[in-house]
Amino acid sequence: MPVPTDGNMPDQMHDMSTGESASGGFFVDSVVRMSGNKLVILSLLVLALLIVSAIFAPWLAPYDPTEQVLADSLQGPGRKHLLGTDEMGRDILSRIIYGARISLSVGFVSQLIACSIGVLLGSLAGYYGGLADTVVSRAIEIFAAFPELLFAIGIMFVLGPGVINVFIALGLLSWTQYARLVRGQVMQLREMEYTQACIVCGGSNARIIVRHLLPNCMSTIIVLVTLGIPGAILTEASLSYIGLGVQPPTASWGQMISTAQQYISFYPYYSITPGVAIIITVLAFNIFGDGLRDALDPRLRD
Repeated sequence: MPVPTDGNMPDQMHDMSTGESASGGFFVDSVVRMSGNKLVILSLLVLALLIVSAIFAPWLAPYDPTEQVLADSLQGPGRKHLLGTDEMGRDILSRIIYGARISLSVGFVSQLIACSIGVLLGSLAGYYGGLADTVVSRAIEIFAAFPELLFAIGIMFVLGPGVINVFIALGLLSWTQYARLVRGQVMQLREMEYTQACIVCGGSNARIIVRHLLPNCMSTIIVLVTLGIPGAILTEASLSYIGLGVQPPTASWGQMISTAQQYISFYPYYSITPGVAIIITVLAFNIFGDGLRDALDPRLRD
């Protein structure tokens, strides 16, 4: 049989490269494994509630989060304001709901940026090796050498405070994790028989990477994104706490905690509520991420 050299891979070869995921069996089995973990299901429900609250915040929030009513300032929880009000008379519950928008958007967007950079550089380094691998590896070492929070503070100091700059700073902060793991997996997959067969058949490098190598890294990438989001949320809260993140009057959980610290001795509700929101969100993402990693790890299968 003649060997095709036009760059079009046979369908059978594509099935070999994607394994169980080609038929959906791998991911179906992973969903079944996750459904048996009640704690993971609970965390998923909490995350779904947070996402729905963030999306429908204008309809769910009882008040405008920026509306100031000084006559109602620093009121405790009551029928009018379920979680009380802040020093400007703004409803804390409304600001918590709108703060979810900031935290979740920072988590997802920053990880999307980090994933895009890391997967691109990691796949190039792992596939081509040589000079490309050396350059990417040295870049990973340089970026990973800095303490994460100090590095984020330095980037925000240069770029200036603001939501968009937080996206960029956190994306630049965490791309090395994606690059390191994708590089290692691509280096292993490149030596597999189906990859060598694709090369012999004349497949282009871009096609081999996109169609045959990266699909086999998807489970690792998905888990990294899930586990990277809570870290980004915590870093954003830290930056907002010190005034380098989201700026007033936009509602941010970290900024709310920072403002509330001067009232904590006689009005603890103000700082407790955004702190609890951060704890619940981070725990939910971590539990879900751990469950997802266990479900997608083939080494843990029976």
